[in-house]
Amino acid sequence: MFRVHPNERPQGNPAALSECDLLVIGGGINGAGIANDAAGRGLKVVLCEQHDLAAHTSSASSKLIHGGLRYLEYYEFRLVREALGEREVLLAKAPHIIWPLRFILPHRPHLRPRWMLRAGLFLYDHLGRRTTLPATRSLRLNGQSPLQANIHYAFEYSDCWVDDARLVVLNAMQARALGADIRLHSRCVSAHREAGFWQVQIASAEGRSEVRARAVVNATGPWAARATEEILGERPSQGMRLVQGSHIIVPRLYQGSQAYILQNEDQRIVFVLPYEGDYSLIGTTDLDYRGDPAAVRPTAEEEAYLLSVVNAHFRQPLSAEAIVHRFAGVRPLLDDEDGNPAAVTRDYTLTVQGGRGQAPLLNVFGGKLTTYRRLAEAALEKLRPWLPGMGPAWTGRHALPGGDFISQAALNAELQADYPWLDDRQRWRYVRSYGRLCQQFLEGADSQRDLGRDFGAGLTEREVQYLRQHEWASSVEDILWRRTKLGLRLSSEQQQDLAEYLGRLG
Repeated sequence: MFRVHPNERPQGNPAALSECDLLVIGGGINGAGIANDAAGRGLKVVLCEQHDLAAHTSSASSKLIHGGLRYLEYYEFRLVREALGEREVLLAKAPHIIWPLRFILPHRPHLRPRWMLRAGLFLYDHLGRRTTLPATRSLRLNGQSPLQANIHYAFEYSDCWVDDARLVVLNAMQARALGADIRLHSRCVSAHREAGFWQVQIASAEGRSEVRARAVVNATGPWAARATEEILGERPSQGMRLVQGSHIIVPRLYQGSQAYILQNEDQRIVFVLPYEGDYSLIGTTDLDYRGDPAAVRPTAEEEAYLLSVVNAHFRQPLSAEAIVHRFAGVRPLLDDEDGNPAAVTRDYTLTVQGGRGQAPLLNVFGGKLTTYRRLAEAALEKLRPWLPGMGPAWTGRHALPGGDFISQAALNAELQADYPWLDDRQRWRYVRSYGRLCQQFLEGADSQRDLGRDFGAGLTEREVQYLRQHEWASSVEDILWRRTKLGLRLSSEQQQDLAEYLGRLG
């Protein structure tokens, strides 16, 4: 049986596979999670992604690992229970990119009575396993908060923050260390069944290649239905509904590490989250979307909606001029024909198409960041009849790359002792982005000068080279918005300098 070494240092891609057990199409969280789980079970895996890892939906989330408090109102008890249990698992697996966050839920009597909020939070505390996160408590505000003076009561409960794009990258890195062939900027252009296999054509800048796969997973997110029909030649077994969710980023609205979950008159909720130290992240919206998922952009109406909800709750007024960045993503949800996009289920469905003697196609519909690991386990169990030699589930017991440390504080102290010349902000960023992986580009350095050129905000030449060589980063956007969030801090001139540097490297 293939032995799992989840924190093995990757040394580039393995030799490209022309025959594999499993071809995964899509490099978002579900595709990367399935590829990682499968590689650790001893399967030969190829993952192809037409753009970058987490280029779309998986990097456009609210950055939360959470049970989904509002899903209780829609009786999504199975999903909430599974997600609540996963919070603890993922905290242990990735303490560098996932950490606890306390949420303040203000009480507004005309929306939901206090007893209802208290009952919902009691259920939230006890529906899933909670061993490290503190329980809910009631708050009497007495005007001593950033909220409007007419908000007198609130509740405080626990969920978790996650760097969503890095969660995808770390899963892909672990899959590669376990033998998976990760192909980015590689588009699956056609596929057909032949002699018990899928024959798949993949196009990239280097030309076309063919992969022969025993099974195919369609994890293309909002492109899932289109890929099923146009590439794989099958009829989708599930209807999909594409829902746009938008976020805005503004200068920090308040002091403190807490987040806020705000109720609105339309029964939706809006999060206000501490973001990258100096900012607040506000979202999200629910808007039916039609069009190319890669072209989604926040609308002026969505931005006005988010601002209005915040202004109804906070003392500090917020205007559109305060927005420093905005982003949107398309969530691929199961079409349950509910007229309200916010009420459409966030649960996932896995379907397998292929009769006796045929190579299977597994389609992934729906899903959310928090449950990606359980989705991957369920997907592989569905494929076990065609891949009987695979090993057992393993991902719940092993850290993601860089996550083999006790706590962020302990790792920060260790790095401070080993590299006392590091700036505090820079060191904490390394802890919360890379964990122990940062030692790969810090090794042998005795001063800032040894890290090479600083492109701005502590982004050094060594870090950029590491991201290119080990994390598939090839563009300014890859580096500044998905591998790091330094796009918020680098000026347009600094970003241009980085682009010219990358261009010289080729």
